[in-house]
Amino acid sequence: MRAILVSKWTKVAIFIFCLMPFGDLVWRIIKSDLGANPVEYLQHATGDWTIRFLVFTLSITPFRKLLRLPDLIRFRRMLGLFAFFYVSLHFLTYLGPDQSFDLSAMWKDVAKRPFITVGFAAFVLLIPLAITSTTGWIRRLGGKRWQLLHRSIYVAAVCGVIHYYWLVKSDVRKPLFYGALVGILLLWRLGNWFFKKGSAVAAKLSAQRAPANSSQ
Repeated sequence: MRAILVSKWTKVAIFIFCLMPFGDLVWRIIKSDLGANPVEYLQHATGDWTIRFLVFTLSITPFRKLLRLPDLIRFRRMLGLFAFFYVSLHFLTYLGPDQSFDLSAMWKDVAKRPFITVGFAAFVLLIPLAITSTTGWIRRLGGKRWQLLHRSIYVAAVCGVIHYYWLVKSDVRKPLFYGALVGILLLWRLGNWFFKKGSAVAAKLSAQRAPANSSQ
């Protein structure tokens, strides 16, 4: 398994897989196969793929630890950047065909409609994560600060699910499904953090007791 994960061709294959939804959208645009409301179709498709790639990205660490496959980490940055790629397309379909690149109208819409407000917040949260995804930025920020910044991906994912839920109003099965996945991943992260915290406290208490016991 490790030989497959470290192969450059595996990374190429995953890159191609990540581009397939975009290729499908381009092909549909060429064929004029976007349904009765093309803008809505593009917005929903790019929004769906944004949340899916956020889930893929957040799943890397749990799978890496549970399956004992540390080399899975090689794909996390790529998946996260594709999440940003699709959220950028999602935003551009709103700013362009929907708002005709009228920034003042867009800001009014963001302020007036809560589902757009929370969706825009998710987009803004992902911008610094995409910018600081390089090794150079990890060095500049330092490991701890970089990790703290990139934990905001959970906030972005939650905002994305809320945005989707408020948008659809009636058929909420898909946003609830994505919400359940994000909730499970967030609970795993919190549980892992509490476990590490508890282990660190236990180790500290054990270290403090050792000198006392040796002096008796």
